[in-house]
Amino acid sequence: MATYKEIHGKRVEVLSSDPSNLGAGDIWYNSTTGTLRGPALVEAWSSSSGMIEARASGGSLGTQTANMAVAGYAPSLSTTSREYNGSGWSSTPSLSGAARRSNAGFGTTAAAVSVGGSVGSLPPTANTVTTVEEYNGSAWTSGTAYPTGTYDLRGAGTLTAGLGCGGYITPSDPGTYVATNFDYDGTSWAANNAMNTARALFALTGTQAATLAAGGTPSSLVNAETYDGTNWTAITNLPAGRQMMQGSGPQTQALVFGGSPYLSTSVRWDGSSWTATPSMATGRTFQFGSSAAAAGAALSAGGYTPALTTATEEFNSSINTITVAAWASGGAYPTATGGTMGFGTQTAAVGVGGETSPGPTTDACAEYNGSTWSGGGTYPSSVRSSGTTGILTAGLNVGGNTAPGATPTVNVTGEYDGSSWTTGGVYPAVGSSYGVAGTQTAALGAGGYFTPGGSPGSTAANTYNGSSWTSAAALNTARYNAGNSGTTTAALCIGGSPGQGTTVESFNGSSWTTGSVKLFNTPNAFTTSSVAAGPTTASFSADPSYANATEFYDGTSWATGAKLATVRQGAGAGAPATGLVFTGYSPSAPRSTATEAYTAETTAVNIENFTTS
Repeated sequence: MATYKEIHGKRVEVLSSDPSNLGAGDIWYNSTTGTLRGPALVEAWSSSSGMIEARASGGSLGTQTANMAVAGYAPSLSTTSREYNGSGWSSTPSLSGAARRSNAGFGTTAAAVSVGGSVGSLPPTANTVTTVEEYNGSAWTSGTAYPTGTYDLRGAGTLTAGLGCGGYITPSDPGTYVATNFDYDGTSWAANNAMNTARALFALTGTQAATLAAGGTPSSLVNAETYDGTNWTAITNLPAGRQMMQGSGPQTQALVFGGSPYLSTSVRWDGSSWTATPSMATGRTFQFGSSAAAAGAALSAGGYTPALTTATEEFNSSINTITVAAWASGGAYPTATGGTMGFGTQTAAVGVGGETSPGPTTDACAEYNGSTWSGGGTYPSSVRSSGTTGILTAGLNVGGNTAPGATPTVNVTGEYDGSSWTTGGVYPAVGSSYGVAGTQTAALGAGGYFTPGGSPGSTAANTYNGSSWTSAAALNTARYNAGNSGTTTAALCIGGSPGQGTTVESFNGSSWTTGSVKLFNTPNAFTTSSVAAGPTTASFSADPSYANATEFYDGTSWATGAKLATVRQGAGAGAPATGLVFTGYSPSAPRSTATEAYTAETTAVNIENFTTS
């Protein structure tokens, strides 16, 4: 009988504790627990950050960690494309031509192709097109037209070695489905041998020379076949017919998932047979997916449930257990408030003032240790809607209102040492709702609400050196209620009112530049508050008034994050991977005690006990 070493090339070691560096095939005897242990395969779908908007029925391409969704319904015909980086969705340039649905996609996020589709509405009329567009990582441009106007076709491969096949070809919905197959070399399309079964709305995955097609219309096909670059060959049928689904992975390790009627199930093809795999949390049709993913790594996003959805799920088959990023409930704030401001970290935060029910402002502060809130030092005055920055032992609070809805009456700068407040340098103007970044001794204040009787919002900016404020370069656009992050020489001013819900300005120490655009718009005083923390290269903006959305900034663009559980306009603290949101206004509760903490995605090896039988 062969030994484990003879089979796997490594022996079973005796260890007093589990090792930290593991791979498939490792196994050891834990002498402390008296068990034979090793990493075990885990297969599961897990939720990820939702799409920017609910969408379905467009082109899909790329891998699980570098994916693109192109055009479709969002909720009307769209030209937009969205990119997924393995943790969140960001906005990318739109198609150059007409809005469309039912197009195919293939290639990579830096070299993509969109093929065909319909520029018409849902049944009964569809205007089929031959349009092809190519993406180079920065813009879409016209490519060589597809030989026949086709929609609900599928594509696979790369820009210089791709294919398009199947779909509907007549200007009606549904049209006449076809088995045609065209290869693409980046310049021209060439007809090749047709599929054995005419079909549309099917799963297609793999490469130009090693492709798998399965299911589709009409009538939820069970037929499956493979392509070797020249010929299509029928293989074992799917376990059950399905249509309007997605496929992912290489030809001999492919996954087929979702489909009509709003299926959550997925099945794997191993080159010889089909096997059931874990189901998605959300059954869906017409979703976007990953056609070029590595084995055991798939993506499903958007689609109909039957309503349009933003839901995104990842499938992983590995020895690692993945815990997705999420917001989780924390300890309740001592008093239900709105207009409270915050600073510090997730495990050492401070909340300052706020409006208490039924309305008076408060001078109370509270400190958070990662699980519970307790009383902090009393602020010099009752205040709400101030500007804050810093850490628990060196915090800064600037300006604010002394009564709900009142004209700003405070230009006090408060400094906190972890137990008590002292008064610092006077801010140059009486105001509230500043965006403040930096530290207690090197801070930047921007924007704000100053005017009684005039247009709210300011372009004014000032820097603080720990004792006094000095005028700095003005913002390009007046705003208040913005979220600021970074330092006095590398800062962001994020969103704000009036009408600046998506605009972002960056500061380099001498001037402001209008640059990246936020994904979600928070356009008015009640829904504008942005919670921001961290340096300019890793900031998050939680806009709970818009679908509980969280956004992350990498120094270039914004991407979606996990959603908050509570819709509100709250206070915030922390860093991108460890954010904190607490208190706030919401449609359901005018003032809140709720606290939510953010944990980034983690990966850990799944270790299990084995028997020797």
